[in-house]
Amino acid sequence: MATIDSREVRSSPWYKRLGWLLLIWSGSVVALAVVASLLKLAMYAAGMRTH
Repeated sequence: MATIDSREVRSSPWYKRLGWLLLIWSGSVVALAVVASLLKLAMYAAGMRTH
């Protein structure tokens, strides 16, 4: 059975890890905006208006 030696594992540079964090965060913000816009559109189509 193969084992992973902790001395062989190298972490990525900090800027790559930060880049992935920002990419995932911005993707989740965009996804939330899309869902909110679709809900707003559906509510508007159902006649739920604020005025």
